[in-house]
Amino acid sequence: MSRATDDARWAAVVARDREQDGRFIYAVATTGVYCRPSCASRRALRANVGFYANPDAAEKAGFRACLRCEPRATESSAARAVARARAFVEAHLDEPLTLASIARASAMSATHLQRTFKRIVGVSPRQYAAALRADRLKAHLRTGATVSRATFDAGYSASSRVYDAATAQLGMTPGAYRRGGEGVHIRYMTVAISLGRLLVAATERGVCAVTLGDDDATLEIALNSEYPQATRTRVRGGRGHEDLRGWIATVAAHLDGTEREIAVPIDVAGTPFQQRVWSELRRIPLGETRSYSQVAASIDAPRAVRAVASACASNRVALVIPCHRVVRESGALGGYRWGIARKERLLAREHGFAARLMKVDRSRAAVTRR
Repeated sequence: MSRATDDARWAAVVARDREQDGRFIYAVATTGVYCRPSCASRRALRANVGFYANPDAAEKAGFRACLRCEPRATESSAARAVARARAFVEAHLDEPLTLASIARASAMSATHLQRTFKRIVGVSPRQYAAALRADRLKAHLRTGATVSRATFDAGYSASSRVYDAATAQLGMTPGAYRRGGEGVHIRYMTVAISLGRLLVAATERGVCAVTLGDDDATLEIALNSEYPQATRTRVRGGRGHEDLRGWIATVAAHLDGTEREIAVPIDVAGTPFQQRVWSELRRIPLGETRSYSQVAASIDAPRAVRAVASACASNRVALVIPCHRVVRESGALGGYRWGIARKERLLAREHGFAARLMKVDRSRAAVTRR
């Protein structure tokens, strides 16, 4: 094993990096114990630490497993506790849920559960329960149940609660969702850009869809599929709809590399976890990329890499919220809704634009110093 590899592994141990769990284990000569990289036990001196590929190799060398981090377990004690908490929440959605009651079911203190649950699942127990109730509500509404029946079957204690949650979880009232978006008015425009055809659609609250394609017919089919029962109006020439015209012009200018940011209001619904991911994507600087694991770590959910990828795929305004700036751990571009070629061109253009802006900023700074 190389010195560089050992140094990298020691850095992971110092950082208690959970992403490295399962990739190697470390053993402490003075205690005779081996641990996961993320073990929370007191840190040993570097001179007393050795590294092994797996528990079998460490035990062959005479070490025994740590009782705290359970390096042989396929699931940590914290993960098992969170699994108990999730099962309790799922079984008691029709009852008042408190953090204390969930903590008792998981055999953890409330404070520890709150922190651990959020790290492993990506949201708090309360947010997890809210998301489950919203999913139940949507399922009941899709089967044709009345709003009042669906409300109580989903576990809401009062009809007012479901209307409060609807804005965040459904993006419209429960009645409108039940009717497939009926009653929601969506305006949209299309325009030619260097990447093909661009469609921007908006409700009265802001942009609700941004899509790329080769022709308008394909873009309109995608919008119809997303909002099947909504009233959709195509905006063409003439006066009026200045807000929508301004929004599509801003998006087009950014995609063509002449506008630094896309400053438009958006109207997209999502779970609390999805909203956290989308907010983080908007923080990725122009000209830079992040891996899925980096995004997960930045929202304090390092083990939720797949959930991050799912949130990226669920993004309806995927150019305003730049999911194209998320790549695989290896640096490979990965998939993209409108083709890898477009993703590659987008990233190259943003990189070039960022470089030009940096050059301009440096020139201005030099003039100021004179």
